[in-house]
Amino acid sequence: MFIKQSVDNLQHQLQQWRRDFHKHAESGFLELRTASIVATTLEQLGYAVSVGKEVMSREDRMGVPATDILERHEKWALEHGAETRWVEKMTGGMTGVVGILDTGRPGPIVAFRVDMDALDIQEDLTDAHLPFKEGFASVNDNMMHACGHDGHTSIGLGLATILMQEKENLKGTIKLIFQPAEEGTRGAKSMTEAGVVDDVDYFIATHIGLGIPLGEIVAGDGGFLATTKLDVEFKGLASHAGGKPNEGKNALMAASTAVLGLYGIPRHSEGASRVNVGVLNAGSGRNIIAPNAFMKVETRGVTSEINDYIREQAFQVIHGAAAMYGTTATIDIVGEAMSSMPSEELVKIVANAARKSEAISNVTEMNLQPSGSEDATYFMERVKNRGGLATYTIIGSPLAAGHHNERFDYDEKVLSIAVDVLARTAFELSNK
Repeated sequence: MFIKQSVDNLQHQLQQWRRDFHKHAESGFLELRTASIVATTLEQLGYAVSVGKEVMSREDRMGVPATDILERHEKWALEHGAETRWVEKMTGGMTGVVGILDTGRPGPIVAFRVDMDALDIQEDLTDAHLPFKEGFASVNDNMMHACGHDGHTSIGLGLATILMQEKENLKGTIKLIFQPAEEGTRGAKSMTEAGVVDDVDYFIATHIGLGIPLGEIVAGDGGFLATTKLDVEFKGLASHAGGKPNEGKNALMAASTAVLGLYGIPRHSEGASRVNVGVLNAGSGRNIIAPNAFMKVETRGVTSEINDYIREQAFQVIHGAAAMYGTTATIDIVGEAMSSMPSEELVKIVANAARKSEAISNVTEMNLQPSGSEDATYFMERVKNRGGLATYTIIGSPLAAGHHNERFDYDEKVLSIAVDVLARTAFELSNK
């Protein structure tokens, strides 16, 4: 079939894209080089391209890096091959990209979403790690593609290539959404609120790996937990710990009490819930009543309603602990995602398309086992609420180390397998 031949011809280019993005890893809202190359490639292929404020709501971004970090990285990106004319439209953390293929023939609007961001991890720089051994380890200190988003971006460009080559055999419109800042669940809400998927009939998000073997696919993953990411700052009053302890307002004690209270939140009877304090920093000296403390907290729930319950309980615990010690607490929501169930009808369409691929040996239609969180759920819920269908697919690959590990790597064969499955799905949907 033409899809297999076209994908086979693209395998070397997919690997080149992946290794280039991996070598120039950029974390959330800093993906200037990556996004500018995506925009340039889409434009060269013949797509109508929109970026920055055209596809993102500035005020709905969460956890945006400080201005000095944004400015410093923009300089880095330009020095490392970013396309200036696109960067000018993406400056200040507006790094979303959407490519549109309008066939000119009546049909549905089909959207595919991939993410582009890396993690704030220092990559392993030894020969035991294949990207280092073969010369494409990240040159950006403390930023690494340790979750596969370099592959996702490459898959998106590969899909764009195949669909444009076969434009005459498609109907309706294809939207390719390249999302920033998935890590920390920070970027999708911004693109959703900008209306990117408001007209979409079918929506598909994709991830590689996640414990699924090579050649296997999960057509609908509904195991993502709703989540809220919180940065909490306690403000107290410093004082001499020996001479005037009664005059201090101990932020360290407030934060410590909050930690114990957070882990004591009663679990919800209607489903799985989670709370975790991942960071706690406080104080400045042995003999000083600590005037400040900082925590990074996350809540999760198997449904958005359960996460809302845990989050509201967390707010009460934090503010109550602050009041106990005469301190104040400021809570900043720096990331959030919803729960979302795949649409069964679309799951079956993806599954049937996958079964037609020679590269797929096994298809699981639906997985409901709770796992991590994903802000593609914002897109999914918006599409479903407006009458469309949505799903989240997983394309399997063996991993050298687990996701978010400094030695993370995967079998690059998964790139062409993913393009094959998604292209077949696009043709199935386009002609419905």
